Amino acid sequence: YSDINIILPGQESESSLDSQTPLFQVTYNMASQQCGHGTIKPAAHFDAEADAAALRKAMKGIGTDEAAIILIVANRSNSQRQDARQKYKLLYGRDLIEDLRSELGGHLRSAVLALMETKAVYDAQCLRNAMKGLGTDESVLIEILGTRTNQEIKNIVAAYKTAFHGRDLEKDVMSETSGNFKRLLVTMCQGARDESPAVDQEKAKREAQELFEAGEKHWGTDESKFNFIIASRSLPQLKATFEEYAKIAKRDILSSIDREMSGDVKSAFKAVAQCAYNRPVYFAERLHHSMKGLGTDDDALIRLVVSRSEIDLAEIKQVFLASYGKTLSSWIEADVSGDYRKLLVAIVGPN
Repeated sequence: YSDINIILPGQESESSLDSQTPLFQVTYNMASQQCGHGTIKPAAHFDAEADAAALRKAMKGIGTDEAAIILIVANRSNSQRQDARQKYKLLYGRDLIEDLRSELGGHLRSAVLALMETKAVYDAQCLRNAMKGLGTDESVLIEILGTRTNQEIKNIVAAYKTAFHGRDLEKDVMSETSGNFKRLLVTMCQGARDESPAVDQEKAKREAQELFEAGEKHWGTDESKFNFIIASRSLPQLKATFEEYAKIAKRDILSSIDREMSGDVKSAFKAVAQCAYNRPVYFAERLHHSMKGLGTDDDALIRLVVSRSEIDLAEIKQVFLASYGKTLSSWIEADVSGDYRKLLVAIVGPN
């Protein structure tokens, strides 16, 4: 992708970055924060009936041909996979997802099923899993509600109600969280963020001053002001505001959030701020976190790879390489094994 150029603040360009470079300092020279390249593209000459037949053959009889399943699901767009799923039921009177669930096991099964659901249903499932039972995985709530578009949020809310027998996403979020964090997530559940690409520089200056007075200049932090601005303004507008903020506070917004806040609300504000600077940076950091140290957070790894595979995984791979000195594929190959590894590497593709 020759149109992508990794740069550091105050520098024209760099071909590579030191592995210790703070992630929030890595930015893309892109015209829009919304642009990106997926690693999965719609297959040319797609034939839903042929795919359905190949999937049935891979699971019929004794044993399962995992390689054949991987070849199909990792090389079709989500829309094409949904067409194949419908054709499978029409041809064989069977539910493809249920057949895959019974024929596959472990993390391979989880990853294949994630690919076979619609995007909204899969996000809804991840949110429900994060909240049901004892404890709540707040990081999943932040990742999904803080990074999806307005339309994606609305689709998730509808899918959540349908998939979980009338449950209301906003009510579940309210029951599982508290305080300023709850208020921020409820705002995000509305799917009402300004998505205009236009930037009002005077508003950026004014709201940068308001953020400064609500945080660094104030004894304690007025988190309601941060909530209103960070949850409602467009990402390009937030980027301009944060640039103005740095001039006033003599430090970037992420440092101020670190200094002024704590807990889940700090993580949520930082996630949105990172996405305003550069969304792929946020996801590269999340991917690294899922694999670093002992053990692997496979739920997070699958969710991140699958959910970004048709959006901006190509950019995420470049940030990952620049930030950690190794390709995303090589990290995955070293961290997981078997057919599960083959599937993830097939989705990620070579750098």
